[in-house]
Amino acid sequence: MNRNLLLFAGVALLYILTGFLQSWNTALAIFNMGLISAVMALGVNIQWGYAGLFNVGIMGFAALGGLATVLVAMPPIPEAWSAGGVRILTALAMGAGTIGAAVLAFRRMAAGRARTLAVLAIFGLGYIVYRALFDPARDAIEAVNPALTGYLGGANLPILLAWPAGGLLAAGAAWLIGKTALGLRSDYLAIATLGIAEIIIAVMKNEDWLARGVKNVAGLPRPVPYEVDLQESAAFVDRAAWWGLDPATASTIWVKLLYAGLFATVLLLLIWLTQMALNSPWGRMMRAIRDNEVAAEAMGKDVTRRHLQIFIIGSAICGMAGAMMTTLDGQLTPGTYQPLRFTFLIWVMVIVGGSGNNWGSVLGGFLIWWLWIEVEPIGGAIMNVITLPLTDGSGLKEHLLDSVQHIRLLTMGVVLLLVLRFSPRGLIPER
Repeated sequence: MNRNLLLFAGVALLYILTGFLQSWNTALAIFNMGLISAVMALGVNIQWGYAGLFNVGIMGFAALGGLATVLVAMPPIPEAWSAGGVRILTALAMGAGTIGAAVLAFRRMAAGRARTLAVLAIFGLGYIVYRALFDPARDAIEAVNPALTGYLGGANLPILLAWPAGGLLAAGAAWLIGKTALGLRSDYLAIATLGIAEIIIAVMKNEDWLARGVKNVAGLPRPVPYEVDLQESAAFVDRAAWWGLDPATASTIWVKLLYAGLFATVLLLLIWLTQMALNSPWGRMMRAIRDNEVAAEAMGKDVTRRHLQIFIIGSAICGMAGAMMTTLDGQLTPGTYQPLRFTFLIWVMVIVGGSGNNWGSVLGGFLIWWLWIEVEPIGGAIMNVITLPLTDGSGLKEHLLDSVQHIRLLTMGVVLLLVLRFSPRGLIPER
């Protein structure tokens, strides 16, 4: 326990030094993203650490959480709804009905040529009707003031409701994915989840009627005050003066602290729930399934059903984290969802922190995110000192300075190798 506390104290010291040496605005900005990263790492740890599920589609679930913020918090666009809202919902219902009818026919009919032809006929006819309804409605919606809107908008509800909604949306997608992919071997499951995540991102980029695609949705509502409103408050200005801060700096710090309070509340609640689950009979059962599926099945456990359950729970947490991150950013930008940032980095957090240990995942989230942000400026400063003896315009000097941008990837690789060599179970191993 003392070692664990020292590790957390060491990571906390990194953030404190960032505040003193750079600025508290910078330290709090990194800290807020560290909180969100820790939540996402918890979701992955539940899937991998509890059940051994290798999910490489984290990016897709985070993106669905971001989409939920638009669908929940943005105001509806009346003109777009009038132009084709009902028709596009009808088309989507038709598409879902087609899939349901095909599945029903496949299950009810005897195997053979007749069943194959019936399923193909249902899909073919359903697709034709779906496109006939969907395409004109989509074009009509996207033609409504495309420079500013061109989409249906949302439900105009408080944005905090988007966080659980993002979890539910990701959970629904995880159920659909799990019903088809969880019967696959672990390496095939990884390929399937990665491919499905890319499909989710492609849909978000290209379906402008849903969330403006690559045009982005900016100006999402905030759960905290705007800095300009605080700066116009006489009471806040007086408090800032008492602390010896100018109103602009004080307002940005206060807003970041409010976000940190919201994110920390979610993280602490999730840690408490996941720790309770881990130490319960359910948690022991999940680890038994992870360690030996054959023995667990022999004891009467439905392994596939439990895998689906844990896959949904972990994906829901990742979706909630995605909604939190989009709330912090204030905009949805589908083009920024990259596997390196939203999948590889989260896996590094879980592995470095200690898979199977919730506190280890939290530690990994804070540590790896700090390194991801800070190693490039630190490396740039070090490289400037190293290259001082070299003459300006030297090819070697320019090459070394230009290589600083790659230090993030180098650092992640080195950290991962060091941890796997000297502490293969992570900084805080599973007990």
